[in-house]
Amino acid sequence: MVSQASIQVLEICKDAAGGAGNIFAFGLFVSPIPTFQRIIRNKTTEQFSGLPYIYALLNCLICAWYGSPLISLDNILVTTVNSVGAVFQAVYIVLFIAYAEKAKKLRMLGLLLAVCSAFAVIVLCSLLIVDFEVRRIAIGFLSCASLISMFASPLFVINLVIRTRSVEFMPFYLSLSTFLMSTSFFLYFLMIYTLNNTLHTFKSLED
Repeated sequence: MVSQASIQVLEICKDAAGGAGNIFAFGLFVSPIPTFQRIIRNKTTEQFSGLPYIYALLNCLICAWYGSPLISLDNILVTTVNSVGAVFQAVYIVLFIAYAEKAKKLRMLGLLLAVCSAFAVIVLCSLLIVDFEVRRIAIGFLSCASLISMFASPLFVINLVIRTRSVEFMPFYLSLSTFLMSTSFFLYFLMIYTLNNTLHTFKSLED
């Protein structure tokens, strides 16, 4: 039997998972700080990869755009969280470029230009979509794709980890924060799905 109490419990769980997701998202944004302290101290990027920060920047920009009123309603928190994340990633990329060797520096500059160009194209093309719902769904799918690429980006160093038999250049806190954030938001959307089904069942019983 569906009860009002079960609905309230689901709402509390949903809010808790969403809150945890935002906390872990901030943890994800600050997790590279120890890595960049080492880079600044040694004045070299060593064998660290800059790709996770490039993918994270693109993801933050797209998700921030998705949360804006021009794309979806009542998602301003998505915009604010990802805007903060974009600032963090931009700082990391600037530092990485500053201390990288010439080949890496040029590659990162090219990737940064590609990210900015891609985001500009996404914004312009989405504004050309007149139907608000179609626009929201299109940017939503892009957000999902960018999230997947961001979560997969630390795997680029797996070959180095296997070859050296060391996780020295695969930052632990970055991987942990990514895992915790993705788990929290998985539970958040699972709670939303369950809550919607429960509300539908509750309404059907009342009718």
